Amino acid sequence: MIIHIKHSKNNSSTPFVVFVMFCFLVQLPVNLLIAEEKTHFRVTTVVQGLTHPWSMAFLPDDRILITERPGHLRLIEKGRLHPQAISGLPGIAAEGQGGLLDIVLHPDYQKNGWIYFSYSAEDENGIGTEVARARLKGMKLTHLQIIFRVEEKSEGGRHFGARLVFDTKGYLYISVGERGDRPRAQDIDDHAGSIIRLHDDGRVPKDNAFVGKPDAKPEIYSYGHRNPQGMTLHPTTGEVWTHEHGPQGGDEINIIQSGKNYGWPVITYGVNYGWGTKIGEGTHKPGMEQPLYYWDPSIAPSGMSFYNGNKFPQWRGDLFVGSLKFNLLVRLKLKNNKVVKEERLLANKYGRIRDVRNGPGGYLYLLTDDSNGSLLRLEPR
Repeated sequence: MIIHIKHSKNNSSTPFVVFVMFCFLVQLPVNLLIAEEKTHFRVTTVVQGLTHPWSMAFLPDDRILITERPGHLRLIEKGRLHPQAISGLPGIAAEGQGGLLDIVLHPDYQKNGWIYFSYSAEDENGIGTEVARARLKGMKLTHLQIIFRVEEKSEGGRHFGARLVFDTKGYLYISVGERGDRPRAQDIDDHAGSIIRLHDDGRVPKDNAFVGKPDAKPEIYSYGHRNPQGMTLHPTTGEVWTHEHGPQGGDEINIIQSGKNYGWPVITYGVNYGWGTKIGEGTHKPGMEQPLYYWDPSIAPSGMSFYNGNKFPQWRGDLFVGSLKFNLLVRLKLKNNKVVKEERLLANKYGRIRDVRNGPGGYLYLLTDDSNGSLLRLEPR
């Protein structure tokens, strides 16, 4: 069954709620057709029953890997969720925002079979972000190698970052949050609050900005970040784009450049929670980068992808961002690396959008962060 809904900020959500209740009672699939600015698409639920899913990766044989934050790696095959999780993961500390997080395939996956994933792990000092790679054999990971560890682990369950991206030259980028400890983001002798750049096996590239410098971590590519939970590659320029959570306001989109300082917590467009008091020194400071775009109030962004498929020609080159706070999908129209239009889709229809990915066949896929989370697919009418 398909229902047509014309989106409007003034529309009541009552028809949607009634429809979903009807589908639940008669066990019909929820397959909504949405009209947004003359772009007609349906949202199909591929699978449900995921436990706080965080990220997805599409295997060449049409199977899909899904990470669940509590520490499970799941497999979708022929449109069905395998009842058992994949075994062979390292030890995972699923505390607060931590757990099993991002997952990506090596650019030459079909030749080498490497799968990369980020997670939070524990030692005697606390927990922190780590990255490992492994190969999949049946329902088990093999040849497990841990290729990156945040050295300064700490207490608490906030701000792990943990997004992964390979660039066009095969370098691996890792986002690392500042763990809720603001000054760490300005310390280049600390992995926290930075973007890390490595070779695919964990070696440090010789041209990283801080290689050979005293009191600096050579893995750091950029710093001054709060909690980057979105990272993607520009399909034309090959630049690495990130977004990160601000405090109360000030969520940012940035284009990452080697050795640059992105300001947190010295400059920000956000304010302190509760009282709304000023953070740092304002919004600008020489030697610190300005965001390409920011949100105030905060949307709590997570997941990000440029659309480069062929199913929606009018969306090609647009940037899509999930929102946890407002339960929606944001579409950003760009011109010369500037946002010229923002459109908000699916508001309060599916819950917290955790991840956004281009998928096989030119479709756009979403994950909803919930105890009964879903994998959704946007399809043209």
